[in-house]
Amino acid sequence: MERFVIEGGQPLSGEVTPSGNKNAALPLLAACLLTEEPVVLNNVPNIRDVQTMRALMESLGAVVEDLEEHRWRITARHINAGQLDPNLLKQIRASILLAGPLTARLGDLTLAPPGGDVIGRRRVDTHILALQALGAEAAYDIEKKVFRFSAPKGLTGADVLLDEASVTATENAIMAAVLAKGETIIRNAASEPHVQELCQFLRSIGANIQNIGSNTLHIAGADALSGGEFTIGPDYLEVVSYIGAAVVTRGSIRIRNAGNQYLDMIRLVFERLGVRWDTEGGDILVPADQELVIEKDLGNAIPEISVMPWPAFPTDLMSIAIVVATQSTGSVLFHDWMYPSRMYFTDKLVGMGAQVVLCDPHRAIVQGPSRLIAENLESPDIRAGMALVLAALAARGKSEIRNVAQIDRGYERVDEKLQALGAKIERLSE
Repeated sequence: MERFVIEGGQPLSGEVTPSGNKNAALPLLAACLLTEEPVVLNNVPNIRDVQTMRALMESLGAVVEDLEEHRWRITARHINAGQLDPNLLKQIRASILLAGPLTARLGDLTLAPPGGDVIGRRRVDTHILALQALGAEAAYDIEKKVFRFSAPKGLTGADVLLDEASVTATENAIMAAVLAKGETIIRNAASEPHVQELCQFLRSIGANIQNIGSNTLHIAGADALSGGEFTIGPDYLEVVSYIGAAVVTRGSIRIRNAGNQYLDMIRLVFERLGVRWDTEGGDILVPADQELVIEKDLGNAIPEISVMPWPAFPTDLMSIAIVVATQSTGSVLFHDWMYPSRMYFTDKLVGMGAQVVLCDPHRAIVQGPSRLIAENLESPDIRAGMALVLAALAARGKSEIRNVAQIDRGYERVDEKLQALGAKIERLSE
């Protein structure tokens, strides 16, 4: 077990480059199972969740080669779903992404339930319904606690209306549809950057997908897909995490290759917290002289920041925004209706001196600014864990954060990158 020891109060400065988008890498790896030909992926993040997905693919019979750091060649010429390790499947939420490509490719699949962050119930009904709409028999075996998927005659294109704009269900539906016979329309599709990257990758290896970036996708099924090469874009969640780290430490940093095209709504929300940044080509420059005054709504009303499906503010950045708000002047209400446990980490911020009122499992009011005091903490999940790192960087004194393996699932070498920016952070073994 490893932990971070962080001495706060050090303004960050320098340059940092984000790793490849974890939430793009995972479905892209799963999509490599759709073709027998080799695929080269560049900018693959070296994080625990991606390594777990690699182990799952190798257990299927796929060959994954390290060409150089962050560059993999995947060849899934001969695969067999009978060797999947239930323990690996339960380690990551993304294991459910195997359902679409393997049902399309093999016609038969048994999966243990996925794992991932404990942030409340995360239903998989939409995945089942989407694959059923494409002609698969899909169900959950309650007694054996496994999902079963079967399509011995192959999948057939259909008009698929997702009952919620689930990212991973959209990705599963897309991967299944590209090998289905005929045309598929996916309505109420999620359109997050990683969904768009999946579509762009699949098009690069021969899939016919139209309306990328919208909530209505048109897909013409192909008999087979080819090989190819694709570069994973920067992780915008990591980018915003470093913006937050600079802001709460009153530092000034440059973020290289930041993927600015995906940050418009996030920028609007952070401006309401008094945060500004500049762009220079593909880079972001975070200045040290941040105003950090919360912008009130019309009529002097307390503003509300609520998560919504893309292109609105993403749920994965709620924890970071809350920590930034503890250092801003004014009051703001945060509302995450998606996950009932997302807000529970705020009690740790209260223990550090933050003025946070947890109204219910979905809503919290933050009154700032608060002078944070160092504390011994434990990372509950990836995003809350990174938010606690930001709080420790801003706090007076030396904090300890345990269970940092959770943070490592989504952030590559975060301690080394922060050290390069001047943070006093150490990784120690228990």
